Amino acid sequence: MIDKYVAAIVLVVSNALGLTALSNIDNRTQSYEFVESIAPETTVSVQPQKLIAQAEKSVANTKPSNLIQYYGITFKHGDVSWLPGLAAQAGWPKDTHPQLASIILRESGGCPNRRGGDAVNKNCIITNVSEWNHRSDTGLLQINGVNYDLSRNKWARVCTDLGMCEQDLLLDPLNNLKAGYLLYQYAGWGPWDPCTWGPKYAHKCKSKGKP
Repeated sequence: MIDKYVAAIVLVVSNALGLTALSNIDNRTQSYEFVESIAPETTVSVQPQKLIAQAEKSVANTKPSNLIQYYGITFKHGDVSWLPGLAAQAGWPKDTHPQLASIILRESGGCPNRRGGDAVNKNCIITNVSEWNHRSDTGLLQINGVNYDLSRNKWARVCTDLGMCEQDLLLDPLNNLKAGYLLYQYAGWGPWDPCTWGPKYAHKCKSKGKP
């Protein structure tokens, strides 16, 4: 009889302190119910298998791939040996390829997945962001947001002419080269020539007409 009274007292004290134990474990559904001290009538159902799957997916999305690949090409920093074939598909004339290669190496190192400020390793894997001032610059040719973002420029040609109005589309190397060729048709090498960007960039201007 005394044991029953002791058990009752313990239960009352536990409830008063909000220490209700986990209960109603169902091994078939793997759901758990618990009662929060601030809302005793509230129950929360948890499905561990579903949560584990979501966590694994989240972790997988954060793991960098060992290779950056598009169109059967494995991209490496400093390598533009793939350029003739992909540039031709994008419309670039053969006689522009040497200058195009030089600009790509300068702008992105040949890594199509780079945004402005991204630091990469030899496999074009992004390792960190070194600066945040020009994050709209995108891909192989570092196409600037003013050319694809209508909120910045209502005449953004890459958007109006090619329908590429989002940065992610220009991380595709073929799309980027197509966008670059469109700008080249409008303005020659000017978009990549600091000598045409005004006094603010005079320190970057080395030789007129040769970006």
